[in-house]
Amino acid sequence: MESLTGWGRTAPTLARVERPTTVEEATLAVLAAGPRGAVARGLARSYGDAAQNAGGRVLDMTGLSRILDIDLPAGTVTAEAGVSLHQLMKVLLPLGWFVPVTPGTRYVTLGGAIGSDIHGKNHHVSGSFSRHVSSFDLLTADGSVRTVTRESDSDLFHATVGGMGLTGVVTTATVRLLPVRTSLMSVDTERAADLDELLARLTTTDHRYRYSVAWIDLLAKGGSMGRAVLTRGDHAEPGQLSPAQRRDPLAFRPATLPAAPRLLPGGLLRPVTVGLFNELWYRRAPRERRGEIQKISTFFHPLDGVPEWNRVYGRNGFLQYQFVIGLDQERTLRRIVERISRSQCPSFLAVLKRFGQGDPGWLSFPAEGWTLALDIPTGMPGLGGLLNELDDEVAGAGGRVYLAKDSRLRPESLAGMYPRLDDFRRLRAELDPAGLFTSDLARRLRL
Repeated sequence: MESLTGWGRTAPTLARVERPTTVEEATLAVLAAGPRGAVARGLARSYGDAAQNAGGRVLDMTGLSRILDIDLPAGTVTAEAGVSLHQLMKVLLPLGWFVPVTPGTRYVTLGGAIGSDIHGKNHHVSGSFSRHVSSFDLLTADGSVRTVTRESDSDLFHATVGGMGLTGVVTTATVRLLPVRTSLMSVDTERAADLDELLARLTTTDHRYRYSVAWIDLLAKGGSMGRAVLTRGDHAEPGQLSPAQRRDPLAFRPATLPAAPRLLPGGLLRPVTVGLFNELWYRRAPRERRGEIQKISTFFHPLDGVPEWNRVYGRNGFLQYQFVIGLDQERTLRRIVERISRSQCPSFLAVLKRFGQGDPGWLSFPAEGWTLALDIPTGMPGLGGLLNELDDEVAGAGGRVYLAKDSRLRPESLAGMYPRLDDFRRLRAELDPAGLFTSDLARRLRL
């Protein structure tokens, strides 16, 4: 038995970890699971307990990591579920193709991207990851492998994308890619002085960019509440590069710094220290800068440059709280930002984005609206009560929290947030009547 946590390093549980390297080995591991069932796990970037299974089996899928086919004329890749987006970028970028959607880390697996229906800075243009999935193979509870498309098996497709691994184990998938002419980004950066200015800029100018995100200072108060730094960009064209960059315009060479120390004190992140960081971060950002050329790794995945950066939060770990509410719920968003600001929640990593139209995955998180994500040390006094209040605000506004990042949502809040939840439960009961596929998240939220 091994002790496992999510990326937030909270609530460890023990499970028997299987490490299959073939679909046949994965099938045997699933069929041998006992009454506590099994769940697949990738690179463990889910923040909470989605890829834990106390007392049961966990299938570490990173051993199934082969790229099976790249169809250059069609712009598709077929790969095993344990392939990471990092691996895909290393192979695909020199060929002039990019993954269609990437979150803030490229160390997520293809299977995890489907199970969480991940989103990125381009959701307002490209939707979530499932929009680009042509098909996937799914190992089901009876040991059979089904090839699933949205056309051939619509219910199973839409229950699996965003279904947190509870309909089966994705073993391979085919994904449509995005053509690019360089591996660099053309980036515009600007400051917004407060929340109103931030929302106005995102509303009126987001359509000009493929990628858009805002870092927001959640400790700022008064007239500065919600001040932010907007970072938006597009894939650079060869004509935008310097002569040196044009010599190898599709190179992919992300930089890596030393890992974070193991024994950082848990009290390092206090309102005072985070407030100083936020002040410095805001003021060092340019008031307005256009057309800066950045590496893909710098623009999309700055934290990946510091291995195990999650140690920064100390032994007690942290959680990430992410919600989405509709575009007509700006008053609710303001109340939430005010409530977080009053609490002096020591979050230095907080991002606001504007989602486009959601995709039809039954438990997929993205929906058209405003989404705010923030990291919070778990040692913060009064944290549980604060987040319960925010849950109520989000649910009252018809919004939802992101299950891939959740570690503490109350089950009674779930049904109002995910209107297809009963359909999801019904299909699971038909497909897997013994409840073989389960997880700590599934038991906690009665999925």
